Amino acid sequence: MIEVRKLKLDENKRMIITSDIHANLPLFQQLLEKVNYTTEDYLFINGDLCEKGPDSLSTVAFARKLSAESDRVFITKGNCDVVYDYVFNNVEGIKNYMRQRKNSILNEMLDLHGKTLDEFSTLKELGEFYKSHFGDVLGWLDRLPIAYETKDFIIIHAGVEDIPDWRETSREYALYAQAFYEKGHQADKTVIVGHWPVVNYRAKTVSSNCPIMDWEKRVIALDGGNQIKMDGQLNALIIDGQDITYTYVDELKEKEIGCSHVDETKRVGTVTYPNYGLRIVQEDDFFTLCENVNLGIEQWIKNEFIHEGNCKNDLSTTFLSVEKGETVSIVDDRHEGYTLVKSGIGAVGWIPKGCLL
Repeated sequence: MIEVRKLKLDENKRMIITSDIHANLPLFQQLLEKVNYTTEDYLFINGDLCEKGPDSLSTVAFARKLSAESDRVFITKGNCDVVYDYVFNNVEGIKNYMRQRKNSILNEMLDLHGKTLDEFSTLKELGEFYKSHFGDVLGWLDRLPIAYETKDFIIIHAGVEDIPDWRETSREYALYAQAFYEKGHQADKTVIVGHWPVVNYRAKTVSSNCPIMDWEKRVIALDGGNQIKMDGQLNALIIDGQDITYTYVDELKEKEIGCSHVDETKRVGTVTYPNYGLRIVQEDDFFTLCENVNLGIEQWIKNEFIHEGNCKNDLSTTFLSVEKGETVSIVDDRHEGYTLVKSGIGAVGWIPKGCLL
């Protein structure tokens, strides 16, 4: 049974919920400023403070400071917050992970003391180093609960199992479950999750990293792909009485539209993990119509991203209309004929290069 902390909240206070900060402290601070966070609000951070971004230790320190300043701050464990488990459980694969992923709290801890992984002959020695120098940080992360339960919501990083008593969910499932939104659950409350980028669910709809709020399935998915997707963002869900809204921040540069464009193709979709296999159907000047082999659907792929029967990366296959004077964010402007942009409402798609000032 996972550790669940039950909360009784003042319904007159706002709830602000985010997840998957991934060691990007400036972006998290920007998000708090955008939502006008104060200690009067309830603030939930639904896992993954750490990894992938440049500064896990500072992000954890800032989250601890927020928690110390207000008893209305609640933080759950995410899978990326417990990477140290692999060291203490003597899993040799963690060494390759650390070598391949420089942006890891484990590497930051070594760097801070001028150490390298190769200086430790065993994982036991490495674990002793972490305990000796960072026991307080690791202890704080380890004490974070798996889930919070309020009157209306279950807040958990990856999801709950589809079983009669969701509290019997395993720790592994709660932290690591993939594509929870597609699996369903039997809980009598809406489950709010991060972990799995929401754009991964949008193979057949307009590409977007904005939250999914599905009241029929009783799931809200928050992970905006921050630090993972080139068009990723950090999302915040805002619950204020009966009003539930969201906002986001990202690190993209904005540009103004110089001339309007109306898309008449009505093409939508996204290529995302793990569905990269393609079969070419029809080639065009800038895009190629392909069958997505795993999904059995057709998608228009920008030519530069097709290589040996695969799409080389996660990629929007959506086309957008834009209006003169509108401000968009530039996602990718490196290719012929078209620019990949994010609209003001978070839709990600292609527009002709001539539209931009």
